[in-house]
Amino acid sequence: MVRVLLHAKIHTGNRTIPDGFIRFNKQIISVGPFNKYVRLPKDQIKDVSGITVVPGFIDIHTHGGYGADSMNPDPEVISHFVDQMAQEGVTSVFLTTMTQSALAISKSMANIKKAAEINPKIQGIHLEGPFISPAHNGAQPIKLIQPMDVKKLATWYKLSGGLIKLVTYAPEEKWDPRLEDYCDVHHIRLAVGHSDATYQLLQNLQIQHVTHLYNAQRGFHHREVGVVGYAMLSDTAKVELICDGFHVAPEAVKIAYKTIGPNRLELITDSMEAKGMPDGIYQLGGQVVEVHGGKATMANGHLAGSVLKFSDAFKNMIKFTKCSVASAVKMSSTNQANEFHLTHKGFLEEGYDADINLFDNHLDLMATYSYGKLVKKD
Repeated sequence: MVRVLLHAKIHTGNRTIPDGFIRFNKQIISVGPFNKYVRLPKDQIKDVSGITVVPGFIDIHTHGGYGADSMNPDPEVISHFVDQMAQEGVTSVFLTTMTQSALAISKSMANIKKAAEINPKIQGIHLEGPFISPAHNGAQPIKLIQPMDVKKLATWYKLSGGLIKLVTYAPEEKWDPRLEDYCDVHHIRLAVGHSDATYQLLQNLQIQHVTHLYNAQRGFHHREVGVVGYAMLSDTAKVELICDGFHVAPEAVKIAYKTIGPNRLELITDSMEAKGMPDGIYQLGGQVVEVHGGKATMANGHLAGSVLKFSDAFKNMIKFTKCSVASAVKMSSTNQANEFHLTHKGFLEEGYDADINLFDNHLDLMATYSYGKLVKKD
């Protein structure tokens, strides 16, 4: 089947088409202004006048949702919750692990590999820990933190089938000098997170990714600007941001947007298994988490990931900063696709996968297509 959406306001990631068409099956066949549209015999037409069309969202930092965790031992369960993320417009994910034993992480790598063989929406793995700082463990189990060990990373990479794309670590902790070379060869991005690193150290290492800005890291001080200062002053590092209103105050989101800008910020959810579920008691890395009023906390008061839906992060970013939809698209899709060389993702242009979100004029998500298949509809 060849579908055509007509009279949409299309944000492709490269350009904005005020009154456009998009023709697609599994991939986008053509896209352009309506006055260039020529009907073909197989076209199944849908008039979407007044609707905003953007690329499917790419969440590079999610621990779970809809009752399941990324480290679940059943690949079918993992695949199922990834499919449910279409409810929030997410069409590509990096399943994110956390600080656990080396054996538990090994098992998780093998399970996620199997899940990815079932579900192509799984585009990678984000290894968050265990090579982090006890001073900024956040919701990561402090007793399971380990020194950097490239042999362990190599084992996990092999077990994952090469799916590890991002490693969050604390570079100020004991680390293996072979790390950077290994990651360069295997196209793994290194991210500073759960870290007490100084600005000078990060500048010397030229770290290219910052995990969940402001959270679980050395903050900004006027005599040592820390991880936050590095994120703001870097010309090239991509910077994650959780826009749920709990992890980062709206004013701090606005400051990040003004200083870092839409070309380097990347929206994430950092969600855990309680996303999409009722308030109650859940777990994260074997730790008890209470969810109430959209906020997930541990007994010590630490935030334990989020229950944020990506469509709300997208809407909140626009609300908090007054940024354009085109800028929000960069932060939710195109920056991630570019950073991680997801060559068929993140743009609504000819030849790209037909991962498409439709929003009404209130910026509420109406429908999502994944590889051209309608997977979410109100």
